[in-house]
Amino acid sequence: MSISLNEILYNIFMRLKELREEKNITQQAIASFLNIKQNTYSQYENEKRQLPIDILIKLSRFYKVTTDYILGLDD
Repeated sequence: MSISLNEILYNIFMRLKELREEKNITQQAIASFLNIKQNTYSQYENEKRQLPIDILIKLSRFYKVTTDYILGLDD
């Protein structure tokens, strides 16, 4: 079964928000960790900007999950 790009983008949005809220972390705190502006991070969560691979990797390490999990390819 293949997954569409739109489904992957939606999964990223949902997983990023879910992970952040589970840890009770603000967007500002994550943005500071990533050394980016809060507005930029917000755009990742709201599907307004594509998530760069280096940020994906940093987030997977921060949350201790696989990149596949964030992409919605793995549970």
